[in-house]
Amino acid sequence: PWGAALGQSFGGFCIMTYLSSIRHPPKICLLTGGIAPMNTPVREVYDRLWLRVRERSRRYYEQYPGDIERVKNIIRFLEDPPSKASVTLPSGGFLTARRFLQLGLGLGGTSGASFVNLHSIISSAFLDDDSDSETAALSKVFLKRIDAEQSFDDAPLYFLLHESIYADGPSAGAMNWAAHSSLEAYLQSNPEFDYRITSSADSKDPILFSGEMVFPYMAHGDFADISGNGMRLLSESLASKDDWLPLFDESNMRSALLGGKTKAAAAVYYEDMYVDFDCCMKLVQRGMPLEGVKVWVTNEYQHSGLRDDGASIFKKIMAMAKGAINVPS
Repeated sequence: PWGAALGQSFGGFCIMTYLSSIRHPPKICLLTGGIAPMNTPVREVYDRLWLRVRERSRRYYEQYPGDIERVKNIIRFLEDPPSKASVTLPSGGFLTARRFLQLGLGLGGTSGASFVNLHSIISSAFLDDDSDSETAALSKVFLKRIDAEQSFDDAPLYFLLHESIYADGPSAGAMNWAAHSSLEAYLQSNPEFDYRITSSADSKDPILFSGEMVFPYMAHGDFADISGNGMRLLSESLASKDDWLPLFDESNMRSALLGGKTKAAAAVYYEDMYVDFDCCMKLVQRGMPLEGVKVWVTNEYQHSGLRDDGASIFKKIMAMAKGAINVPS
């Protein structure tokens, strides 16, 4: 058996699968921002995610209020470019308004890093300050940075299999582009989520970004590196697949964690944009699959905590797992 395993984000999901399926799981399991929302329908996962991304978008604009109008200008330009032609990226894909808003994927890190990075990109958008003029143009620096931030060239599986990480057996059903269908429902009930409305000069609402989500249009040409070569057909086929194998086994997880095979601890970030706090916490209650996991809840870090202060976090949760410190108190 392995001595120990550390799972950050999706790595924590993998550790939960190890505990479910491996006869001799790691003796110590550490999870950071990585408790999978098992027993939560995939549609609910994304309904919750959209609300967390909305909050993170608001926090971004609180730090950079001038970007409210800058983002509106960018969206209006992309929706109706002066040249009336699509904006082509150096990679060959197209910069649409919906693709630009996917930059919100990075908002879940610490504001000192992720917010600064997004602000830098937005600030580089136009060659001059007059974004409404007929001669307005997007800078090459801006377009190249979009390409760099949103490249799938070496990670097509991230796009293809992203939603399937929530497909826990046949009962989960087809994923059916859950993030997209969730957004469509919000658009019917709350205009705040519709950039076509919030980008207007009359709207006082800021434009909301999207988060860690994939959408069907991504394989329709917006992203050149995941379009063509059968990628569109493959992505649609995976979205409709409904015969997934189970990812987790609650009985095996409880047996490993409470039967002495494995000691485990987790850092759960209260304001994690990517992993829902409530879905995490319901799994570590008494009688639940992860009852045997010692949990440290903190809002001192975002999802990027392990990257930002890895040594401190690792030291703490390792001590928790070994019983060297009394957390939870």
